[in-house]
Amino acid sequence: MAEYTLEVTTGSMLHAGTFDNLYVTLIGTERQSERTQLTGFGLDDKTGKVGTYSVTTLFSLGCLLLLKLERDPFHESQEKDWFCSKIVVKTPEEDEILFPCHRWLSSGEFVLLRGGREYVSQHWKDDDFFGYQFLNGANPYIIQRCSKLPSNFPVTEEMVKPFLANGSSLAAEMSKGNIFISDYKILDGLPTRILDGKPAVLTAALCLLYLNPGKKLLPIAIQLGQQPSEENPIFLPSDLESDWLLAKIFVRFADTLYNQVIIHLLNVHLLAEVFSVATLRNLPTIHPLHKLLIPHHRHTLHTIILGRTLLYGPGTFFANSSLGVDGVTELFRRGLSQMTYTSLCLPENIAARGLESVPNFYYRDDALRLWSITNSFVKKMVAYFYPSDSEVAADSELQEWVNEIFYYGFLGNGHSGIPSSLQTVEELIKFVTMVIFTSSVQHHPVNHAQVPLGTYPKQRFDEPAALQMIKDFQAELSSLSVAIAKRNSELELPYNYLDPKKIENSVTI
Repeated sequence: MAEYTLEVTTGSMLHAGTFDNLYVTLIGTERQSERTQLTGFGLDDKTGKVGTYSVTTLFSLGCLLLLKLERDPFHESQEKDWFCSKIVVKTPEEDEILFPCHRWLSSGEFVLLRGGREYVSQHWKDDDFFGYQFLNGANPYIIQRCSKLPSNFPVTEEMVKPFLANGSSLAAEMSKGNIFISDYKILDGLPTRILDGKPAVLTAALCLLYLNPGKKLLPIAIQLGQQPSEENPIFLPSDLESDWLLAKIFVRFADTLYNQVIIHLLNVHLLAEVFSVATLRNLPTIHPLHKLLIPHHRHTLHTIILGRTLLYGPGTFFANSSLGVDGVTELFRRGLSQMTYTSLCLPENIAARGLESVPNFYYRDDALRLWSITNSFVKKMVAYFYPSDSEVAADSELQEWVNEIFYYGFLGNGHSGIPSSLQTVEELIKFVTMVIFTSSVQHHPVNHAQVPLGTYPKQRFDEPAALQMIKDFQAELSSLSVAIAKRNSELELPYNYLDPKKIENSVTI
């Protein structure tokens, strides 16, 4: 048996409590708990009350991801709403996971809460955690090694010397490869939405980071605009705590915007749509590449169509964002014009940014292993069905497929490096690996995958050799999952995002 202890905290405002029955369901990477009733008598009308409860399961749920909290719709109490501040869950593995709520719940209402370890809530202001997120947060795709400062980022030796190792200098640390930069120049000059008669604030920030002798990545200088001036100063860790924190928050806002629009929506969702449509239009169901790719297109078009309904148009997400529809559209245009084949192929991407040897870069470690496993699987499959380069070049359906991706997905931009045709087995292996990786691993959802990476739910292949290749692929993914779990058990802050068991086989959300 596995026991989970829950501490449920009522808000501090007047009449925040409840006598109603509550129900919780814990959702983990392995399974979910039964719907469990919590009596409301521990959460009466006293403010700030904490009730302690337990949820018991036959087996561990794995890594906790979500908590479903429900308020009894049939209880006959007089109070109208209950304010839940937070729920802290102590797992059988002795982890404490915080599920922030901070909202009122009416009778019969439920809410899904996403878990965050206490570590995050305790360390979000810390410089080392701020630096850590450039490697292992939502957007590990923009940071790069810095060997020379941009001319528009006039950081001096005197500014940053106090934050470097004793006796060192900025030039010396650059030569050692210990200086990094995140530059959000792509956001510069974007139109923003008008709020209360004024344009919404958007910072095209630059952030300089230092890998110190303790192997921690720390921010040492921040400039919030691309053009230096008295009105656009360089912020330093020695500034007022509130000023430095606010500068970091503006950087994080730019980082989040870039991630959601460019990395998440453009580079994953919209590319996955292009790949799906090209496959359905050009590769017949008996084609080996159709059989190989179609599980990685599952529900992608449904997701994109629904997404457009929710994101575009008056009153939708883009219209209400700081950029507005026009700003988002321009950011899409810039992002597509800068997209390259190198940026989509992870080993080349990591090398181009000079991040091969950065310590504690768990995204890179796990993603490169996933690329390697996927590439090995694709190599075996492609070599089986295409024994020679001439067979690749002669496959007209294959050529139409990649040509359509080039012209409709990348608007025929030859500078992108995206191929418009494939002439060799090696070229085909690399391209198909990129398509599968983009449509699955790069989405790296934090929710439990309904159809995990490597799943081929319908037996589309009849060849015993191909079926064995699929089994081998799944076995390698399973071994990686075990290795990641072992690594994470030794980390203060585990990195779970690229556990193969949690990676959806396609873009479905």
